[in-house]
Amino acid sequence: MTHDNLLLEAENGALRITLNRPQVLNALSLALLTELHEVLTGPAAAPEVRAVLITGAGRGFCAGADLGDTPVDQDIGALLEKVYHPVVRAIASLRKPVVAGVNGVAAGAGLSLAAACDIRVASSAARFTIGFTGIGLVLDAGSSYFLPRLIGPGRTLSLAFSNRAIEAQEALSMGLVESVAPAEGFEQHAWELVKALAAGPTLSYALVKHEIRASLDNGLEEQLAVEAEAQSAAAASQDVGEGIAAFRMKRPPRFRGL
Repeated sequence: MTHDNLLLEAENGALRITLNRPQVLNALSLALLTELHEVLTGPAAAPEVRAVLITGAGRGFCAGADLGDTPVDQDIGALLEKVYHPVVRAIASLRKPVVAGVNGVAAGAGLSLAAACDIRVASSAARFTIGFTGIGLVLDAGSSYFLPRLIGPGRTLSLAFSNRAIEAQEALSMGLVESVAPAEGFEQHAWELVKALAAGPTLSYALVKHEIRASLDNGLEEQLAVEAEAQSAAAASQDVGEGIAAFRMKRPPRFRGL
């Protein structure tokens, strides 16, 4: 399968998805979003893929919606449901880690895309801005769900009202990203991180991802039930036996995953 707007690379159970419209800072055209959904529900969901990296070509991660390709009118809600929401749902439903390698600017729906991922690692050259309110729009593509949970309602509102850009270190300090790495060599740094995840206990990761997603909406009793069910599934896996054996023998584990 060939893609006009994405680059794919697979190695040792890791899949790198590169948004490939560098001339427009990887702005999200409808064609790119359609391709991204196809990859997230196709190649990325294959059992041989154990971790996924989403990053951008050139000097940007994603500048948000391509306004030349996205009609902004009263029907935009239907467009969001048709092409944006399926991408967010696909990332959430993948039973493996999905890492955003934010190599440059992440704005508007590009910030939403990064926020929807499980982990965000940023280049020191990365910059983040909500963007929507700068042109009179509101948060979409999942950002009104993920951002308050990552950085809190107050910080989300402050960034939305001011529409100011923040640098990588400030993003790290407020919890928008989990780590920052030097811009030089960032592409390889992010790729090595994802390959390391791919070598890990994929079933455990999938179940932890399920636990954390569920915890965002559950009360304590519901979450305790989720934990008990997930732990039973994990304990029944071959990975647990391998992990305990490796621990006792003081050797690296060789996990099978899903």
